[in-house]
Amino acid sequence: MFIRKTTRTYKGRAYHNYLLVESVRTPRGPRQRTVCSLGNLDARPAGEWLRLAHRVEQALAGQGDLFDPADAEVREIVSRARSARAEPSALPAPDVAADRVTVRSGAVRTEEHRQAGAVHVGVRMWERLGLDGVLAGAGLPPHARRLTCAMTMNRLIHPASEHAMPDWIRRTALADILGEDFSSLADDALYRNLDRLHPNRAAIESGLAERETTLFNLEDRVFLYDLTSTYFEGLAELNPKARRGYSRDKRPDCKQVVIGLVVGGEGFPKAHEVFEGNMQDRRSLGPMLDAIDGRVGLKPGQTVVIDRGMAFDDNLAEIRARGLHYLVATRQGERNAWLEEFEDLDSFTEVVREPSPANPAQEKSRVRVCRREADGVTYVLCLSDGRAEKDRAIREKQEARLLADLGRLQKRVAAAAHADPASTGEAIGRIKERYPRVARYYRIEADAATGQLRFERDEARYGQARELDGAWMLKTDRRDLSADEAWRTYTTLTRAEAAFRAMKSPLAERPIFHHLERRVETHVFLCVLAYHLLVAVENTLAAKGLHTSWATVRDRLATHQVCTIVLPATNGDVLRIRRASTPEPEHRNIYDLLAISHDVIPPVRTWTRTAGPP
Repeated sequence: MFIRKTTRTYKGRAYHNYLLVESVRTPRGPRQRTVCSLGNLDARPAGEWLRLAHRVEQALAGQGDLFDPADAEVREIVSRARSARAEPSALPAPDVAADRVTVRSGAVRTEEHRQAGAVHVGVRMWERLGLDGVLAGAGLPPHARRLTCAMTMNRLIHPASEHAMPDWIRRTALADILGEDFSSLADDALYRNLDRLHPNRAAIESGLAERETTLFNLEDRVFLYDLTSTYFEGLAELNPKARRGYSRDKRPDCKQVVIGLVVGGEGFPKAHEVFEGNMQDRRSLGPMLDAIDGRVGLKPGQTVVIDRGMAFDDNLAEIRARGLHYLVATRQGERNAWLEEFEDLDSFTEVVREPSPANPAQEKSRVRVCRREADGVTYVLCLSDGRAEKDRAIREKQEARLLADLGRLQKRVAAAAHADPASTGEAIGRIKERYPRVARYYRIEADAATGQLRFERDEARYGQARELDGAWMLKTDRRDLSADEAWRTYTTLTRAEAAFRAMKSPLAERPIFHHLERRVETHVFLCVLAYHLLVAVENTLAAKGLHTSWATVRDRLATHQVCTIVLPATNGDVLRIRRASTPEPEHRNIYDLLAISHDVIPPVRTWTRTAGPP
């Protein structure tokens, strides 16, 4: 049972009435039936409505020990409800004694099994984050809020297109949990809901960030900003933001959009933006700072952490102009001026790295750091053994490909009777652009007189690159950070990267099949909403000592279901009980860690009576 608020306007004045409603099974699927009117409950906090409904339901079921017998309000509501059920128009509802029936055991069966475990966790976390209230504050009506919840659950649990989503919703217990009839839900209603959400994205994101800050006691002192790209299936000709650009998904053949995401130091999203597919990283910083300011508000003294793709002087100046601090990885060329400091290994101290709680047996590669100051800027020199191996492998792989392409171009130029210097120069430029990491260490030139292509490695510069394998630098305008603190703060940027990995898989943000700009942006927004739930679940579990992923939790809960138990009585009547299966130990463990009830839904009893007396 639950309580529904109704509003009637008479002569310009709104009158509120509250109804006690229950879900019943009918031949056409689940339906909602009004039990009785409760009058005006405006003076009662909304959070008490559900508790009142549960106490009344328990009393109606004869569970007298579960409510206070001295509660006159509950007794009065139960009396009215039983009177209403006794009316001829009401469906027959047996009392407690009528539940004791003789059943034909051979005819007992179950039907309408629906997935419930992951949906139960998702909806309860939705309620804990207060998302329904956030959506209401943005002006969305109740039906739109329930549709948004169902669409977000789909993105969180089993991502599908809006065309396939109604069938998935009907295969889950969402109708039972939300009290909404989805039997006739079609995809056009979901598309309309996307359009309804689109203009309210910023308000919803702002309200949700405020709610999470209070609920999880978050500190908005550090903002981690990163970008990714997501590609389209199809030409996306109706979306002006769909462009070809640098594809982080290795799909340069497809149009894409670039997504900027800001997360806090604890990993909760703060703001996101969808940019054109050819947006350069450095150009996105200003609009993203405006977005953060609009969502959560920027305060002087906060620190913005960005990667080297945005480490340009104009970007850092803009951060400082807003009264903020920056912490950034320097571009590779800046390391060369610090070669002597990198060679002074005695000045470096090793970072103490604790084993990962999720994988305590994993060996961490050694990291050493050294702090230096110059021109009012703090530099942190870092040496990573693991990164040295990675740098070396990447350079050797790109060098092999560079030499192969130069060799093919050399043969083509030599075979040409009259090589065009302009076209040869263009070909050399394309090769340099393809392998920028190693092309800088080679001198490549075409002899106009002989028509020959020559290239050789600059051993001095190449040797310097080898010496700097595993060496990288941070810089910040904060003077209060030690080398160790700066390194640890910067490495939290991996939380933004983890958010992108989660949004792409398992939340299946890519590829995008929408073509209208507003629906593409709302598709990304739904992925961000689902990620809010995902990070809330994972952080809650981690705080209780269970370090696991949402994908694992989702799979473990797949066997917890809701079904209808059909009990044919010997007198010809049939009792159907709609309820969840008994949770298994691993289900109960997850629910307990998340402080979620084991009861997915309260049992719903429906009788099919024979024509004659029982």
